[in-house]
Amino acid sequence: MTKTLPLTPENLSSFGPEVARPNYDRRGLRAGIVHIGVGGFHRAHQAMYLDRLFNQGRALDWAICGVGVLPSDRRMAEALVAQDGLYTLIVKHPDGTLEPRIVGSIVEYLLAPDDAEAVIERMADPATRIVSLTVTEGGYNIHAVTGRFDPDDEGVQHDLEPGAVPRTSFGLVTEALVRRRDRGIPPFTIVSCDNIQGNGDVARSSFSAFAVMRDADLGSWVSEQVRFPNSMVDRITPVTTDEDRAELAERFGVVDQWPVVCEPFTQWVLEDFDERPPLEDAGVQLVEDVEPYELMKLRLLNASHQAVAYVGYLAGYRLVHEACQDPLFSTFLLAYMDAEATPSLQPVPGIDLDAYKHELISRFSNPQVRDTIARLCAESSDRIPKWLLPVIRHNLQRGGQVTLSTAIVASWARYAEGIDEEGNPIDVVDRKKDALMAAAREQRSDPLAFVRNREIFGDLVDDAGFTTPYLAALDSLHNKGARATLQDLVG
Repeated sequence: MTKTLPLTPENLSSFGPEVARPNYDRRGLRAGIVHIGVGGFHRAHQAMYLDRLFNQGRALDWAICGVGVLPSDRRMAEALVAQDGLYTLIVKHPDGTLEPRIVGSIVEYLLAPDDAEAVIERMADPATRIVSLTVTEGGYNIHAVTGRFDPDDEGVQHDLEPGAVPRTSFGLVTEALVRRRDRGIPPFTIVSCDNIQGNGDVARSSFSAFAVMRDADLGSWVSEQVRFPNSMVDRITPVTTDEDRAELAERFGVVDQWPVVCEPFTQWVLEDFDERPPLEDAGVQLVEDVEPYELMKLRLLNASHQAVAYVGYLAGYRLVHEACQDPLFSTFLLAYMDAEATPSLQPVPGIDLDAYKHELISRFSNPQVRDTIARLCAESSDRIPKWLLPVIRHNLQRGGQVTLSTAIVASWARYAEGIDEEGNPIDVVDRKKDALMAAAREQRSDPLAFVRNREIFGDLVDDAGFTTPYLAALDSLHNKGARATLQDLVG
């Protein structure tokens, strides 16, 4: 039986040779990046790239200080603090091989609800040159239809009160920028790593809007002086399970409170900017224009996740790889990507799109990752408007096909009824859950009820090019079921 030890700096040398670990002295690291929103994806992606650099003996003044803004981040704080920022990244290969690697690039973790002042001062420190973000698609407080910052958010209103202790990322970051300006320290660069088209532009819009609400001159300064490069990030990172923790301990002897599991594939495309670590030496693509790459990822990978999510759940699948190994589902995904998503894309330098699409099907079908369909179905009101609806609008404007993409919307509407095809309840997870489910339950008598939500769908309900195939797909889902609907769609 493998001897098990808790993951601590003192125990690093005691793990077996099959467990990769930092070859650098972490005592020599200095934080140069503050990252807000330390979850599984950040630790499988950006923190991993920095760890690659440190293992080359480079950029040792670019370590990460993680920050949690939400009360729910306390669990992550406790895990990382107990392990001195260390965690295990487990790459799961399709053949069953596990590749564990202990990552040491996070050297500090601060929880803003406990000590907002410490978070602000860490960002105000001249050593901090980048503040990066993975705060989810909904974390930028952007209205789905207007595309503008929502000033009525409760947390935003609180942070604008004179003397308030900031609760939001907007309040914390802006206060740090104010202190740097007052102290004559150049502003840090804000790098969004969320799955949003033009994520840097969105971040600029949100943080500048908040700063304007605080002070008009400050807002202009943020917009003009702070850099917000766009980026595209990609790595499938399912939720860590107790089984993952147990397997890591049993096979490799590492007792890790919160390891991360991921697929082998990883990609980070980033608009180049000054004052950064040499990320290109760790495999990051530095480019002048990220947009072609991000559209490729959002409309092929992310939208395809939504394509398999709802109809897969309705058909009885609970794991992504099981649905994608079904020829009917893989045929549907490829048909959507070929006929509707690809025509909405720009040329992507250096990328073979046909190979990329087939690789996506292979990635989705990896049986070791065990990504759940429920994860893909969560927070759809943030995802569908950013990933799928732009494909529909692009093709409607140009007379292209929208049959498959509108069927994906219909499958979401059917899923949001909260009852599967066997009559079992569905746990719908969405910040707009109540409104979505209320509308979905009206659609048996009013089939357009779900898409009348203009905050999500805008004016699509007024376009017969959208509503005609949508109604046909919804009717089929109600009367024939998910699988028969897919069979009709792909012939």
